[in-house]
Amino acid sequence: MRKILAPVALAAASVLVLTGCGASTAPADDGRIRIVASTNVWGDIVRSVGGDHVEVTSIIDSLSQDPHEYEATAADQLKVKNAQLIVANGGGYDSFIDSLEEAVGGDPVVITAVEFSHDYPGDDHDEHDHDHDEADDHEGHDHIEGFNEHVWYDVHTVGHVAEQVAKQLGELDAANKADYEKNLAAFQDDLEGLETSLAEIESAHGGEKIFVTEPVPLHLTAAAGLVDVTPSEFSEAVEEGQDVPPAVLLEARKLLEAGDVAVLLANAQTGGAETTQVIDVAESHGIPVQEVTELLPDGDDYISWMTGNIATLAGNLDK
Repeated sequence: MRKILAPVALAAASVLVLTGCGASTAPADDGRIRIVASTNVWGDIVRSVGGDHVEVTSIIDSLSQDPHEYEATAADQLKVKNAQLIVANGGGYDSFIDSLEEAVGGDPVVITAVEFSHDYPGDDHDEHDHDHDEADDHEGHDHIEGFNEHVWYDVHTVGHVAEQVAKQLGELDAANKADYEKNLAAFQDDLEGLETSLAEIESAHGGEKIFVTEPVPLHLTAAAGLVDVTPSEFSEAVEEGQDVPPAVLLEARKLLEAGDVAVLLANAQTGGAETTQVIDVAESHGIPVQEVTELLPDGDDYISWMTGNIATLAGNLDK
């Protein structure tokens, strides 16, 4: 499996079935809506919309944790059991959420982010009314071949997810619906600022080539008009924790040595011998190396995080 560079402190306990199978829909003691997000990225996005009216718990909230490999605990089950709303990434990225929902039973409201992507298989590109008031059957939540599930790097998709969060919160808490709509509008204004910055990169650097160790940031780089030239066998092998075939590694090295790649983007949370090799080659040929993460770093919110990623990318392209 993928090598996690930071120390991992995950509980390895198997999922335990809690007493009572029905999921609770009661709000927190202080009246706030209880929400569980699979990762701190989606947790922060939900908090931006919900404001002071929500109590958000993110199951994965540290850069030392890998959602692909996370093993849910009995404590996680209790969080899900008490949640009024669950926000997951989907696409096989955080399948532990599926297991938790199945373990606790009930009929929670679930928002699955990948279903709001224009690239999601079967999406009609017009309708984004993905209500999950009925129990989610989880079909399609396994990894989908050819689909990049890292949709939080897609600003457009994040906007649609935020809209759905506001809608569901308004239904759960009609008294504060106006606040959710106001928060949503402010968040969408910030997203528009990100899209403007991406359009500026496309205007200045559209068509320039990038190399990625994993497909994590590709939604963002595509929105900036950049072209990914990474051999698919390379990034797929790294993402799956498999050895990169020697011929593919050689192809990757030659691409970087040719001098046509403007920036190499590397997943800072994972790595291995092959990623170290391509990073070394890039640095030795003067290619900027930019680290990206799958989770929200401490001290950042979603907007500041993406603002920093985009600004760093623009700076690297200007070198």
